[in-house]
Order: sequence, then structure tokens, then C-alpha cells
Amino acid sequence: MADRTRARQLAAAAIARGDATGWFEELYREADAGKSVVPWTDLIPHPMLVGFLQGRAGAGSALVVGCGFGDDAEELFRRGFQVTAFDVSPTAVAKCEARFPHSPVLYVAADLLHPPPGWAGAFDLVVEISTLQVLPPEPRAVALANVAKFVAPGGTLLVVARAREEYEPRGEMPWPLTRTGMDQFQTCGLAKVSFEELYDSEDPPVRRYRAVYVRPE
Repeated sequence: MADRTRARQLAAAAIARGDATGWFEELYREADAGKSVVPWTDLIPHPMLVGFLQGRAGAGSALVVGCGFGDDAEELFRRGFQVTAFDVSPTAVAKCEARFPHSPVLYVAADLLHPPPGWAGAFDLVVEISTLQVLPPEPRAVALANVAKFVAPGGTLLVVARAREEYEPRGEMPWPLTRTGMDQFQTCGLAKVSFEELYDSEDPPVRRYRAVYVRPE
């Protein structure tokens, strides 16, 4: 299991000063200097994204939320999508561009809490993996609504997040989502297509939700 100690320290300090996202750049900068690690970075496409893509034709525009070091974005391009990928950390975006210098993926530094207005309704596929779970409740609600807004009419949203039941403790960051929390995507105008509860291959395995939503045309 990846060491999340430093990430939790930076997150706690940033959230205490009213900044829910500033710690990402701090963590990526420390990792770039070899002083820390980004615990959610495996340098491979997320297996639950790969599973979702099996048998699907890659066509249209795709947006990757919180792209990290770019592996999910590159996988989507390989599958035939025109891909935009963003992260709140400029250091993470620079790392993507350095790792994939000839990639046609558009990597952008942007804040999910204040996204570019031109992205509203602009993407045929939106991929959100593990970003909402590292935000506290109030900014998480804003972020979730913004993720839903990115989906074009007839478009699809894939969400992967740690899972917990309502009665289970919230625990430490990353904070798992509940089914009630995931239902907010429907409040934002999306229709649920599938909702799975799966275990990943971490040691010990982590319970996650993988949900697919569409925006009606």
C-alpha cells in the first residue's frame, strides 16, 4: 500500500487554511524533487478504466479529470478518442508533457472547482477516477456538479471512487464516497446506466464503485 502520510499532512494543512486543492501542487512539486511520493500514481492506466473500455469503440472527445501523470489520458487516445486532460497541479501537467512529448493529448492546468466555461457540455466521454474522494464535503459537491456539467448531450461519464456504506466511518483522506453521494450525479441531470461495487488488486484490496452515467439528448 502506498504511503499517504505526506499527502495527508499537506491536505490537512491546506484545508485548514481554506484551500481544498492547493496541496496537490505542493505534493507533486515535492515528488518531482524526490522528497515525497504521489500515492495514487502507478504509471499505468487504471485497471477499472481499461475494463470499462473493453469492447467500446473509441470515438469523439474525452476529458480526463485530475489526470496525474497522464496514463489514463494516453490510454484513451490509444483507443481512438480526442483527449483533453487536466490537473490542478502545473507540475503534474509538465510531467505529462515530459513523459509523452509527442502526444496529441491536450494537457491543461485547470481547477475542477473553477473550470474553463467552454468545457460545459463539451465532451462525449468524461472520466473521473479518484479525484472527488480527496476533497472535503463542501468542495466535493461543487466538483461533482462541475464533472456532471462537462458531459455533452448523449455523452457518458465514468466515475471510479473508493466506496463506503453510510454507517461506516469516514476515515482518513482519501474519503470514500457513499451511494447517496454518488446519487448526486443524477440530481445534476445525468441518468445512471450501471453501478458496480468492485475490489481492486491493492494489498489489501480496496472496495470501489465504478459507475456509468449518461446525459439524455
